Amino acid sequence: MANEEDDPVVQEIDVYLAKSLAEKLYLFQYPVRPASMTYDDIPHLSAKIKPKQQKVELEMAIDTLNPNYCRSKGEQIALNVDGACADETSTYSSKLMDKQTFCSSQTTSNTSRYAAALYRQGELHLTPLHGILQLRPSFSYLDKADAKHREREAANEAGDSSQDEAEDDVKQITVRFSRPESEQARQRRVQSYEFLQKKHAEEPWVHLHYYGLRDSRSEHERQYLLCSGSSGVENTELVKSPSEYLMMLMPPSQEEEKDKPVAPSNVLSMAQLRTLPLADQIKILMKNVKVMPFANLMSLLGPSIDSVAVLRGIQKVAMLVQGNWVVKSDILYPKDSSSPHSGVPAEVLCRGRDFVMWKFTQSRWVVRKEVATVTKLCAEDVKDFLEHMAVVRINKGWEFILPYDGEFIKKHPDVVQRQHMLWTGIQAKLEKVYSLVKETMPKKPDAQSGPAGLVSGDQRIQVAKTKAQQNHALLERELQRRKEQPAVSPVRIKEEPVSEEGEEDDEQEAEEEEPMDTSPSGLHSKLANGLPPGRAAGTDSFNGHPPPGCASTPVARELRAFVEATFQRQFVLTLSELKRLFNLHLASLPPGHTLFSGISDRMLQDTVLAAGCKQILVPFPPQTAASPDEQKVFALWESGDMSDQHRQVLLEIFSKNYRVRRNMIQSRLTQECGEDLSKQEVDKVLKDCCVSYGGMWYLKGTVQS
Repeated sequence: MANEEDDPVVQEIDVYLAKSLAEKLYLFQYPVRPASMTYDDIPHLSAKIKPKQQKVELEMAIDTLNPNYCRSKGEQIALNVDGACADETSTYSSKLMDKQTFCSSQTTSNTSRYAAALYRQGELHLTPLHGILQLRPSFSYLDKADAKHREREAANEAGDSSQDEAEDDVKQITVRFSRPESEQARQRRVQSYEFLQKKHAEEPWVHLHYYGLRDSRSEHERQYLLCSGSSGVENTELVKSPSEYLMMLMPPSQEEEKDKPVAPSNVLSMAQLRTLPLADQIKILMKNVKVMPFANLMSLLGPSIDSVAVLRGIQKVAMLVQGNWVVKSDILYPKDSSSPHSGVPAEVLCRGRDFVMWKFTQSRWVVRKEVATVTKLCAEDVKDFLEHMAVVRINKGWEFILPYDGEFIKKHPDVVQRQHMLWTGIQAKLEKVYSLVKETMPKKPDAQSGPAGLVSGDQRIQVAKTKAQQNHALLERELQRRKEQPAVSPVRIKEEPVSEEGEEDDEQEAEEEEPMDTSPSGLHSKLANGLPPGRAAGTDSFNGHPPPGCASTPVARELRAFVEATFQRQFVLTLSELKRLFNLHLASLPPGHTLFSGISDRMLQDTVLAAGCKQILVPFPPQTAASPDEQKVFALWESGDMSDQHRQVLLEIFSKNYRVRRNMIQSRLTQECGEDLSKQEVDKVLKDCCVSYGGMWYLKGTVQS
C-alpha cells in the first residue's frame, strides 16, 4: 500500500488497435545522421522491394555541392565504375558519383511483439509492424569497378597475343551424360547455399514510389495509423484482462522456443522433459547418461510412470549389460554421421561399439589395446566407446562403470531372456565380421551370471565337489534310462541325407541332440535355452515339449509357421543363419511366449524338412573355414510358383559343385527347362538362391571370402 501511495496514477490513456496497415507497415532504420539533417530532406531517386524476402533497395541523391563533398574522388569512382565512355547502362550518367544505394537486412524474423504508436488527443493508437528493416550502404559499385578492370586486363592480354595463328588447334571434346538425380541428392541441392541464392535472385523486384513526410499522399496514408472508430466495436480484442492484454502486446518469442535445447545436458529442466512423450524422455535420458540402472531411470521419470511401459521403451534405445542399461550405438551414431576423429562412417562405429558392449557382457574388464586390434579403429574412437560405459584402472584396464544389478536380473527374467537372444544375434554377427576365433572366446559370461568377486580355494573345492555329485547323479539317471529301452530300437525313416563318413555322422547326431543355444554367451554357454543341464538332459522331450513329430502342439505350430514364412522370403538358408533369424524372432516376441521354453537343433531341422524343404549336400572344399552349422544348407524345394522347376535344377547343380559359372547354369537350365527360358527367369532364380563373388556363383551362405 505504501508503494502505491508513493507512485500514484497520474493519467489514464485509452489504447486502440488499428489494423488498416497491419500487413503492410514496415519500419526502416537508416544509418545515423547529424541531428540537423533528416533523411526526408534527401531526395529519394528510386525504391524497390522483394516482398517474399522483405528486401528493400533505396537510391538516394548525394549533395555534390556540399563543401564536404570531394569532387575529384567522386569523378574517380565514376570513371572506375563506368569507364571513359558513358552510355545508358552507366551507373553514374553525370560522370560523378552523385547517388548512393542502401540495401536492407532483417533485424528479427519475429515482429509480432512490435507496433507503431501514434498519440493523438489523449488516445494511443497501435498498429502492428509487419517487418523491421535496417538500411545500410551498398558498395556494389566497387564490384562493378573490379569487373571493368578485369575486362580491360583480359583485352590487353588478348591484344598482345600472337596473331600469326591461322586457325585454332583441334581439341578433343569429352561428352558426358548426367545420371538421374536421386531424391537424397535433390534434397541436398535444394538446401545448398547456391540454390537458395539463385532462388532469391529469381524473385522479381517491385518498384515503389517514394513520398516525403510533407507530401499530401503521406498525410493521407498516415490517417490509417488511427483506429477508424473509438466506440469499441473494432476494439473488442482489447476488452481483456490485464494479463491477457500484456500477452497480446508481448507474446512469447517463437525464436526462443526454437532455440531451446532438446537434451537435459544443456538447459532442459526435468519439468520440461516430463512434458515430452515417454519414449522421447527415455531416449533423451539414455542418450545423455549413456549407462543407467533401471531403478535410477524410474526415479527420474517420476513415480506415476508405469514400469511396464518404461521396460518396453528402454528396450528400443538401450541394451542390457550386467543388469544395467547401455544406450544403443545407433542412437549415438545416426546413419549419416561419421567419426569426428577418423571420419569413418557410422556403421563401422556402431559395430566397434557393439563389440565393446558385448565384451562387457562377458567380463567386467576390457583392455583398450585388444579392442583396437580387433575393430581396427583409431585410439580416439575406442577411447570414446570405453568412456561411455567404463572407467580406467591403472595397470588393470577398463572396468564397467556400474556394479552388477542382480536385483533387476531376478525381478525381470523375461526381459533378461529377450536381451540374451539379442546378444546372441549380435555375437554371431561380430564373429563373422571380425573373424573371431571361437576357441579363444570366453566360455562363461561372468558379467551376467553374477557380480565379480574373489573366491577362496576352499570355496572352489566345495563348488567342484558339488558339480561332480550333480554330474554323477545325471549319469546314473541316463544309464538307467538306456537300460530300460528295448535292445533293438525301431527304425525311423528320415528325409535328412546322411553323411558318407561314419565319424561325421556321430558328430552330427551329437550336435543335433544338443539343444540350440540361446543363452547370452552364444555358442559357449552351458545352459540349454536357459534351463539347467539336469532338466535339459533328464527327459526325452525337448525342454518339456513333445518330440517334433507331434505337430499338433502349439510350439510345433508356431515353429512350423516361422519356418514356412522364413523360407518363403529366403529360399536358401544355412542352419547357422536360420538359428540367427530364429533368435531375432524370439527377441521380437512378447514375454511368456510358448517358444521361449526352448527349441533344440534337431527339432528345428525336422521342422524345416517337414515344411517342404530339403538339405543340399554342398561339396565344401577341404580347407573350408565354415562351421558344421554353416555347412548344413537347406532350400525350399516346392513353393507352388512357376520357378520351382528352375530352382530344383539349380539346387541339383550345387549338390555336385561348390561354385559354378553362370554359363554352366544357363546351359543346364536351358537343357532341362527348354529353349524359351528368358534371361529374366534365370536372373530371378539366381537372385533367390545364389550370390556372385569373384565371377563365380555360390549358394547363399556358403561363400567363404
